[in-house]
Amino acid sequence: MPARPVAPPAGGLGWANLGMDIVSVNRVRRLLAEYGEPFFERMLTPGELADCRTSTGLDVLSLCGRIAAKEAAFKTLRVRGRFLPWPDIVVRRSEGGWPLVELHRSAAVMAAESGITEITVSISHDVDYAVAVAAPIIAPTSVPSSETQ
Repeated sequence: MPARPVAPPAGGLGWANLGMDIVSVNRVRRLLAEYGEPFFERMLTPGELADCRTSTGLDVLSLCGRIAAKEAAFKTLRVRGRFLPWPDIVVRRSEGGWPLVELHRSAAVMAAESGITEITVSISHDVDYAVAVAAPIIAPTSVPSSETQ
């Protein structure tokens, strides 16, 4: 018997590994004041930063929401020993205003290995924190029909 319980791998009928993350607005505000926008250019694409921009500059709550969403999306992949590929998980604002996750390069490979075709995410924020919950969309598996059983 293993010392720790073993989680089933991602994928499979009826199985979804949710991801959730919370980001401190004060922490991000401090990093923005200390290092400026270039610090976040390592984490967010130009399009994501544009989505966070207002007429007065970067909206810190939107920035925190994007960071939380990327972390939450990464957690759905259930990979060990890998760092979050920040530029490969892209969270954009759709026409309707809700966030959409795009997976590129290494994130797309990790998702495919887990049978994940897409990731859906929800972001919420208030004065001090931003949170995000992500759910994978699992590739449909072939279910034997009753005629072949």
